[in-house]
Amino acid sequence: MKLEKTQNVSKTTIEKQVGSLVLKVRTTVITIDNHMAIIQVQIGNNTIENVLLNGGFRVNIITNELRLRLGLPNPKATPCNLKMADQTTTKPLGLIKDLKIYVHGIPYIITFTILQNSVVDSIYSMLGKPWLKDVKVVHD
Repeated sequence: MKLEKTQNVSKTTIEKQVGSLVLKVRTTVITIDNHMAIIQVQIGNNTIENVLLNGGFRVNIITNELRLRLGLPNPKATPCNLKMADQTTTKPLGLIKDLKIYVHGIPYIITFTILQNSVVDSIYSMLGKPWLKDVKVVHD
């Protein structure tokens, strides 16, 4: 699942509050075509490449294909529809709540919205505004 586009590397700091400690990790983010930032995420024993960071998305997304490959549980039904950037709407297959992921060894508990198809070619997972806000991403 490697992307074959122009890549630029930038640094981003992510924070995680653990009790009275604030862990700060300076991480490398690869930017594709100057507008798509991707990182690596660990779910269980699996490393997911090309996880898109998208501050415009109000949910965290994973495709059903990737959910099945990772052996994640069946999603719980959701009554909502998603409005995509091209103004189309899509019905998610459901939600997986309280899923533990790791970014550079730091655990996060998130909710994934499950979509049937990829939103962007060769991107099977996307972390949106909820995760970016939780980790207090600072881009420099």
